Amino acid sequence: MFISNTETEKKEMLRAIGAEKFEDLIKQVPGKFLGSRFDLPEGLSEMETYNRMKELSLKNRNLKSFVGGGAYERYIPSAVKALISRGEFLTAYTPYQPEASQGILQTIYEYQSSMCALYEMDCSNASMYDGSTAFAEAVKACVRINSRKKILYASTMNPRYLDVAKTYFSNPEYEFTAVPAENGAINPEKLKAMLDESVSCVAVANPNYFGVIEDVEALAKAAHEKGALAVCVADPLSLAVLKTPGAAGFDFAVGEGQSLGLPLSYGGPYLGIFTCKKEYVRQMPGRICGMTKDKDGKRGFVLTLQAREQHIRRDKAASNICSNQALCALSAAIYCAIMGPEGLRETALLNNHLANFAAEELAKIKGVKLKYGRPFFNEFVLELPVKAAELREKTACKEGVDPGLDLAHLGKGFENSLLVCLTETKNETDVLNLKKAVEANLAVEAKI
Repeated sequence: MFISNTETEKKEMLRAIGAEKFEDLIKQVPGKFLGSRFDLPEGLSEMETYNRMKELSLKNRNLKSFVGGGAYERYIPSAVKALISRGEFLTAYTPYQPEASQGILQTIYEYQSSMCALYEMDCSNASMYDGSTAFAEAVKACVRINSRKKILYASTMNPRYLDVAKTYFSNPEYEFTAVPAENGAINPEKLKAMLDESVSCVAVANPNYFGVIEDVEALAKAAHEKGALAVCVADPLSLAVLKTPGAAGFDFAVGEGQSLGLPLSYGGPYLGIFTCKKEYVRQMPGRICGMTKDKDGKRGFVLTLQAREQHIRRDKAASNICSNQALCALSAAIYCAIMGPEGLRETALLNNHLANFAAEELAKIKGVKLKYGRPFFNEFVLELPVKAAELREKTACKEGVDPGLDLAHLGKGFENSLLVCLTETKNETDVLNLKKAVEANLAVEAKI
């Protein structure tokens, strides 16, 4: 039973923490996200509330979406949901009593093994909140290892990941410097010119935020030549066909695991993948599960390392924000097991084929061109003759199609830029329909 706090109790709590009103606690949340109200009358029964909410839900439009930018609509085998819905998985809590949690520990071990194989890295932790927090923790680990204060990052990285990382290093003594891009990618020679002995790490993404494939091996090599560490943010599905962070020589490799059997779900819960070389395993946040044998020789699973504040002294903990996403990690492990190496590879190739087909078709539209002339995985940027936001609004209203992600948030020069994403949930007919929708609404714009 839930019993809400009285107004008197709320005032006492606010007074105890030094706040005047509840709104003071959420003032960092942009106002546009706080204004939504369902405006339900008081005193509705459960059935009346259900019917009213159902009516409101009918206002939502189910668009054919070509939006990516870090979260992807993918086909999820039905076995994934069926298995994670089993009671022993769905209701399980994190293994604070590891000897009594053999099933959960084994699933974590299988997940770690899958991530190590996918990224070709030595070690993986039990997962983190999402890709952005995994990235921030990797940068933090680099700073702990070499005690340097400067972080170089590719300007082609997802800006949301950088926002999260910078909140970890709000102290002004830490310096974040962007490596400028050329034609949508980082030039290794330009990176070399910016490197010196004060740089802690170099952070890059592959594919990057524009979908472009970076020369990751050259970038990692450049970092190591100056004694800096190298961090790679990699889309896990792309690693079925692209050079892995391990093969490219990175010290840390992280990513967003949503592509591996998790639905979009309006932004979560997601899964932070965190892997590293063996020599840095003790700098890894969270927990690591290992396999062993008991006194009778039977296989068993244990928490090998637990570098978090609940297990060791707070000042020695690698991180105080490192809970694992056990159920999401299980989804990823099951997805990888069902797909297997060949299934992942076929899916990745299908993504790439559809993206190249779409880029070729959309570039035929008058006034539309590819912004970058470089190889890409399953996303690419179009340069439009109009603002991308205006085109999105028109195609959504008239055609029921969302053609991609408006990149105007990146600033000047990106107002007309549209990031288009193709996954295995689309086909060539969908691409041609997208082309018709874009073409028709650009023609309307031209007449105006």
